Amino acid sequence: MVSKKVKDLLNNQVNAEFYSAYLYLDFSNYYKDAGLDGYANWYMIQAQEERDHAMLFIQYLQQQGEAVVLEAIDKPDKEYKEFIDPLEMGAEHERVVTDLINKIYAAAYEEHDFRTMQFLDWFVKEQAEEEDNADDNVTKFKLFGSDSRSLYELDAEMKARVYTAPSLTLD
Repeated sequence: MVSKKVKDLLNNQVNAEFYSAYLYLDFSNYYKDAGLDGYANWYMIQAQEERDHAMLFIQYLQQQGEAVVLEAIDKPDKEYKEFIDPLEMGAEHERVVTDLINKIYAAAYEEHDFRTMQFLDWFVKEQAEEEDNADDNVTKFKLFGSDSRSLYELDAEMKARVYTAPSLTLD
């Protein structure tokens, strides 16, 4: 049985994951409007991943016999002045999500909720990868993004990314 504290944090994470998807869709739209289709693709895929993460949290709560509470998703209210802005905001956002996952893990640990800890193990690893990817994107842009030819190459690299659904299943 999941404690109220852990259940509430898991439900909050559902909303956080859907917000992440919404935020990344906003980033994708910004890049699409700017003609950077590769960056638009990269963030469209990020949005799909975040949506899938939310669905995994929903599935986990349901399998534990817990009610899922869907809250309103806030509108992203970001303003982008330079092409690097969404990349830096995305890197910061991933650190926030990592903190949220860590707080759920810590609460599960306090409650001796080993099942939830095991479920969260995948997300802990996933967040390390998400932060690394986001930081790499910022670094590459800072190194090469000011040159139009290099930006073209970076955009082409981002356009090559394909969506791979998470391999984590809860059946």
